[in-house]
Amino acid sequence: MVKMNAYESAGVNIAAGAAVVDELQKNLKTQSHVLGNLGTFAGCYDLGQEDLTAPVLVSGTDGVGTKVLLAAASGKLTTIGQDLVAMCVNDVVAQGAKPLFFLDYLAVSHLEPTQVQQVLQGVLAACQAENMALLGGETAEMPGVYQGNHFDLAGFAVGLAQKQTILQAKNVQAGDVLLGLPSSGLHSNGFSLVRKILFENHDYQLTDLVVPLEKTLQDELLTPTRLYSHVLQPLLQQQLIAGAAHITGGGLLDNVPRILPDTLQAEFDPAAWPELPIFTLLRQLGGLTPTDCYETFNMGLGMVLAIHPDDLAQVEAELQAQQTPYYQVGQVTPRLTQAVVIKGVAHD
Repeated sequence: MVKMNAYESAGVNIAAGAAVVDELQKNLKTQSHVLGNLGTFAGCYDLGQEDLTAPVLVSGTDGVGTKVLLAAASGKLTTIGQDLVAMCVNDVVAQGAKPLFFLDYLAVSHLEPTQVQQVLQGVLAACQAENMALLGGETAEMPGVYQGNHFDLAGFAVGLAQKQTILQAKNVQAGDVLLGLPSSGLHSNGFSLVRKILFENHDYQLTDLVVPLEKTLQDELLTPTRLYSHVLQPLLQQQLIAGAAHITGGGLLDNVPRILPDTLQAEFDPAAWPELPIFTLLRQLGGLTPTDCYETFNMGLGMVLAIHPDDLAQVEAELQAQQTPYYQVGQVTPRLTQAVVIKGVAHD
C-alpha cells in the first residue's frame, strides 16, 4: 500500500500535477525567444531579436466565463483551451500588436490528468496556431472551492507593437469602411443568458439535436472562439487597418465605440451579413429585443475593422488571398446621436 503524504490526504495530488507538466512539455515546439523550459519559477522571453525602434508591450487577460460549466457538464474539453487563448490574444491583436507569449491558469477541484491534459492541449494548439509561445502557467487544485468536475480558466497574453503603429481611436476617420470578420458562433460571451434561455426556461439538454442548428447543442455551444491574429498580422504589418474591435461581451454596441473618436459613429447594415442560426434561436426562445442581442452577443461578427477607403482594395485582396471570409458591414460617419447605429433597429 502506497502511503499518501499530508497534502495528498487533504485532496491535492502533487505527483499528478507534475505528470501533466511533463506530458505538455513533450508537445512544446522549441522557440528561439524562449529561455528555459516549462516548470521553472517564471517564463523568460528574449526580446533581443525584435528589431523595433520604439517597442511597446501590449498585454491582456481574460477568461471564458460560464462557458466552462457547459464544457464540464459535457466532458468535451478539447475546445475550451482555444476559447481561452482567443479571448486574450484577439484583444491584444485589436491594439495592433503581434502576440509573443501566453500563460494560463487552470483551477480544479481535484486534478484528473486526462481532463487537465485535454484543456491544456487545446491551449497549446491555439498558441501554436498563432505562432506564439506558451511560456508557462499554473494548475491549481482547490478542493472546497470547486466541486466535482467544475473548473475555471484564465489566461494572460503579451504582444509587441511599434509605438507609432498602435491602433488608436484617433486613427479612425469619417468615411472609413467597416469590414466584419465572421465569428464561429457565440464565441465565449453571453453564456449566462444562453444557459437561462435554453436549459432553465426551455429544458433543453446538451445532447439535443436542434433542427435550426443541424447539430447538437453541445457541438454548437462548445464551438471554439475564432482566432484572428494570423489573419490580421499581414494587414497590420502594411499599416492597412485604422481600427479593430474584438466583439466580445457587450456586443457591437459596447465594443465598437472603443475604436471611435467622440465625434464619429459607426453605422451598421445588419442585412450585410448573415444571422447565424444560434442567434435566431436564442432571439426567438428568449423573446429578446434587438438591443438585447446586439449588446450581449457578437451576432455573427467576431472582429470589426475600420479601413480607410484608399486602403480597401488592398485589404480585400489580402483577405481574399488568405481565403478569409469578410463582409462590408457599414461605415464611419459624423456622430449625430450615439456611437453605434444599426440600420432598422430602434435602440431601446
